[in-house]
Amino acid sequence: MHELYLAESIINIICDYAVQDGFKQVNSILLSYGRLSCIESKTLQFAFDVQAKDTPAQGASLDFRIMPAVIHCFSCEKDLEVEAHTGICPACGGLEVMLTAGTEELKILELDVD
Repeated sequence: MHELYLAESIINIICDYAVQDGFKQVNSILLSYGRLSCIESKTLQFAFDVQAKDTPAQGASLDFRIMPAVIHCFSCEKDLEVEAHTGICPACGGLEVMLTAGTEELKILELDVD
């Protein structure tokens, strides 16, 4: 359950920004990550809620922008959005595919603060 570590990291970053920029409360946080990055958004929200107690992030909502998984097929020369990387092109059945997106790491995109 690496979401505990991720939640702790997000809170540490927020606390650093709060000191640096002088805000007292975070209302919401927009995060992005790749579909195949093995992050469970509900688990991350739960871990965040527990760990944010008595910090500027307490009560903040997490909003997620999940980046799609995309493969490139060298057989049919198509870039295709997929739900899972199976190693097979869903368009032509080719086996020469490469994952080109969907594993992006967690990023903080926006903070709404008071």
